[in-house]
Amino acid sequence: MGQMRAVTAPTPGGVDALQVVDRPVPDPAPGEVLIRVTAAGINRADLLQRQGHYDPPPGSTDVLGLECSGDIVSVGEGVTDLQPGAHVCALLTGGGYAEYVSVPAGQVATVPLGISLVESGGLMEVASTVWSNVFMMGKLQHGETLLVHGGASGIGTMAIQLGKAFGATVVVTVGSAQKAEFCRELGADVVINYREQDFAEEMKAAGLQADVILDIIGAKYLAANISVLATAGRLVVIGLQGGIKAELNLGALLAKRAAVMATSLRARPTGEKAAIVSAMVAQVWPLITDGTVRPIIHATYPLDDVRLAHQVLEESSHTGKVLLTL
Repeated sequence: MGQMRAVTAPTPGGVDALQVVDRPVPDPAPGEVLIRVTAAGINRADLLQRQGHYDPPPGSTDVLGLECSGDIVSVGEGVTDLQPGAHVCALLTGGGYAEYVSVPAGQVATVPLGISLVESGGLMEVASTVWSNVFMMGKLQHGETLLVHGGASGIGTMAIQLGKAFGATVVVTVGSAQKAEFCRELGADVVINYREQDFAEEMKAAGLQADVILDIIGAKYLAANISVLATAGRLVVIGLQGGIKAELNLGALLAKRAAVMATSLRARPTGEKAAIVSAMVAQVWPLITDGTVRPIIHATYPLDDVRLAHQVLEESSHTGKVLLTL
């Protein structure tokens, strides 16, 4: 099918490292579909890859982008449940910042009713991340308390909505008054501005303990997170913005019969990703269709403005998802 435009970062660095290049349009392998991309979500993992801190798994494309939406152009051998012309969104190992991308069919879902094709470009990574970590691993139950760090992020805004939809009390941390107000409007029960307040002290003063914590900070918050865990609580670490090494008080963990888990989505085998997508779609798509849950889009940028889009995410000036459109 010739050439396509795509974004790579051949030399690690700042936003200037991002280059729009020409690449061959991929052919779908057996079990894959080829998607003409309409929109692609930008994630912090993309920033890390650009900086040279998060290499793609061996054998994967160096084109950035972990999620996208678009139309199926063709299907590989053995694919029978998806057809050319279908409006879909996809969870990717890479390749979303391009005009075309091939992806295993198990990581693709038809766009849920009630949202646009562009909006769904920022849906699969956040929904799959929240579902796999908060519900599949963290096993959040009705009536429990969920603490989410970074409540105004794409993952945070999805976690607030899903936590409330499944009957949890939701506590979030944010970095500004504006983001705090947005999270309250979205349904968060307690919002803590980490620039002005200590989240652990605020939770203890309110008599709150977290049954599940979704943490993007890592080392910096480890001790405080464990201090607010409820008995049999589950701390799920999915990011390391606050460092990779910290001292763990095993006695505090043991006293609470609590668990610390750390996960990533990108490097999981295709079968595991397909199982996550299948379970997530079954539970989350109906909530999107009936309006209970919606993707929160901060802004969209054309592919040629990818550097500006990365800068917005890097500055944390966004609320919800930042998207590229093609």
